[in-house]
Amino acid sequence: MTRKNSTSSTKKTTTIETLPTNPFVYEVLELVSKQRSKANKVKVLKTYAHTSLKSIFIWNFDESVISLLPSGEVPYGEAEDQSVYSGSLSENISKEARGGESATGQDMDGRGKTSLRREYQNLYHFVKGGNTNINGVRREMMFINLLQGLHPKEAEVLILVKDKKLTDKYKITLDIVKEAYPDIQWGNR
Repeated sequence: MTRKNSTSSTKKTTTIETLPTNPFVYEVLELVSKQRSKANKVKVLKTYAHTSLKSIFIWNFDESVISLLPSGEVPYGEAEDQSVYSGSLSENISKEARGGESATGQDMDGRGKTSLRREYQNLYHFVKGGNTNINGVRREMMFINLLQGLHPKEAEVLILVKDKKLTDKYKITLDIVKEAYPDIQWGNR
């Protein structure tokens, strides 16, 4: 009796978590950070490509983009806001459906929270060469107002980006961004 040696290679396919339609920037960054391979990180970035995400990466990684805001922490919100809005959008919708605090669109006073996906067009105010018609104090107040209107995790992303420290929290490199978004022109901004 002859025995065939069959070497069936079983390739482990990695299923990448699906985010809701129009996810927050922080949700995309968290999902990218969870991926173990560069190929999967690139795939996630391509899947959830949006101008807001590219803007964040340009501000963070492009050395020619100079922030006009002071570096370091920014005092902008209440500690309770951080816990109310923690978790992913999907988790918050589930929490709200079960009768928990509203963490998807409004704060405790009924004012809506926004996202970097909606506000990225205003980021030019905070970098060199952007809006030259405002002074430093006005610029800082605009930044604080923007942070207060954002989901707290979105605000955290923006604070990291202004100091070019996105990689301190998220496992995303310039090489990964360049591979995912070859259309971004780096430098000379």
